[in-house]
Amino acid sequence: MAHQPIIERAARPRWPRRLAWLSVILLLAAALLLAGAGPAYRMEFMALGDAFGLLRYATYAAVAAAALGLLTLVAAAVKRRFGPGFTAVLVMAAAVALLYVPWQHWQRAQAVPAIHDITTDMDNPPAFEAVADAREETPNEVGYPGGRTAEQQRAAYPEIQPLVIEAPMDTVLAAVQAEMQDAGWQIADVGPARIEATATTRWFGFKDDVVVRLREEDAATRVDMRSASRMGASDVGTNAARIHTFLEALKARLDEA
Repeated sequence: MAHQPIIERAARPRWPRRLAWLSVILLLAAALLLAGAGPAYRMEFMALGDAFGLLRYATYAAVAAAALGLLTLVAAAVKRRFGPGFTAVLVMAAAVALLYVPWQHWQRAQAVPAIHDITTDMDNPPAFEAVADAREETPNEVGYPGGRTAEQQRAAYPEIQPLVIEAPMDTVLAAVQAEMQDAGWQIADVGPARIEATATTRWFGFKDDVVVRLREEDAATRVDMRSASRMGASDVGTNAARIHTFLEALKARLDEA
């Protein structure tokens, strides 16, 4: 009789715990694939298509981890195993968090037009000069596409407008350069009334080119800006967000000055 509790513990089924461990392994694999896709492409370990393939496999692994976690939770409830059940809940929550990243990206892609060149002046957009050669080597064009792109921008991003500041042009130019440096962009050229730079996205390291053009208007300075991706049909709203954020920050900087 004294040995009966030991026999009962030994007889308890181990497969809920094994299912829990398998779901954890799948979750870790999904996290590693998701986190490594961008750096692997940025450091030129693989082509862009292969990196996107890692994202797809990460999604599959996260879905499998969540499904296995649900199965583990049911098994743990039937067999009254608290430990595997608690692990299953954590795995499912983490899998949902991982899946939120590609889901949010997909949602953004569906909500914005498939364009990659945004400007505050669609009739006479600032031209790329210093970065023109670099853009020639990439899929997207150097010149502003206009036409359908401009129509889609007007409909999707009506807030993208020129900024008019009551300040001398040289003061605005200095503020533009300072704001670009604070943003971590690589400045390619600084002229009397224009600055060109390249912004690099953090995860995949995609390069987007930026040009800011200044014009005197009476006692004020008009700021026009253009931001365009070097590759990809759609920027998922990145360039519009960059222009909006930059001009807001520039205005705040000049207001403080």
